[in-house]
Amino acid sequence: MKQQRLWLTLVVLLASFTASAQSLSGVWQGVETDTGEPGAVWPAVLRLQKSSGTNLFGVLYQEVGDEASRSVTFQVQGPRTATGLRLDHVRKLSETGSTLSTYWCEGSITFTYDPKLEKLTGRATYRPVGTCGVGTFTLYRIRLKSAGTVAAGTESTLRVSGRNVVWYADAALKQPVATGNTYRTTLSKTTTFYLTQAYYPTRQSTAVPITIQVTGAAPKPAAPAAPDTVRPAPLLAATPVVLPTVLFRLGTAELLPEGLPALEQLATELKARPDLRLRVAGHTDKIGEPQKNQVLSEQRAGAVKAYLVKAGIPAARISTTGYGDSRPLYPSPDARNRRVEVSQDK
Repeated sequence: MKQQRLWLTLVVLLASFTASAQSLSGVWQGVETDTGEPGAVWPAVLRLQKSSGTNLFGVLYQEVGDEASRSVTFQVQGPRTATGLRLDHVRKLSETGSTLSTYWCEGSITFTYDPKLEKLTGRATYRPVGTCGVGTFTLYRIRLKSAGTVAAGTESTLRVSGRNVVWYADAALKQPVATGNTYRTTLSKTTTFYLTQAYYPTRQSTAVPITIQVTGAAPKPAAPAAPDTVRPAPLLAATPVVLPTVLFRLGTAELLPEGLPALEQLATELKARPDLRLRVAGHTDKIGEPQKNQVLSEQRAGAVKAYLVKAGIPAARISTTGYGDSRPLYPSPDARNRRVEVSQDK
């Protein structure tokens, strides 16, 4: 019985060691919250590399949530721990938008690593300067979770980690092909996709290349066949429908590029149904002042209308409204609250 317990203990220890030994190098993207300032957020990008032994080093970039022109880049380093890692601020590398009354907090951050979600949850403890005290980091990274090699001509499901993931076929990010953590496709040759996260994007956010190796040759069809036409599900309905990929940069009415395919589909439906009128409703997250959020939500609805008008839809067919931060779908802060909803206008 003692021997059995010993083996069980060894198995548990080995599993723990394997999980903790996974590399944490790469690009992590997310946000810092819970600093004692209600509703305040600081979008962040953390780039890590392995150093000597179990240590890591890298840079931490952060922006002020409603003022992307104010940012900072810190050099950070620290050791792996049993559950993740600890990073210390070493020195400030650069800063933009600073004033005599502004400052950035420095100290240490203890992260817990979730290998299944590729998620880092960090608790910051800052040196007591001004209002500096604590903060909570939530970061994700994109990693391939399915097989890296597939057979040519065979439909496969590619799966990755990350949050609010957008897949592109090109490094310039002009050709979006899918959204979400899975992408079902058929490949005939080795292909590289470029993936981004729409979860608190910053000026420093970059695409992560994922290469899928393809083996063998695609089977030849028995006879020529017309390609299947894949028709997207209709976007328009009598009740409001959220356009999940039509999101905006924090504090602005600037459309994120991953939302353009949905807007193009919406324009196509409107052209096919010339008698239909559209109602566009804008929303914001619960960050900032309610009065400003109300104006911002109306601007976001207006941005969607402007895109559709530019695509050839008469302006008279589109009405807009804004609800500010009064109708969040998720607990704030969450980028998915910065959205638009569309419905048929009666």
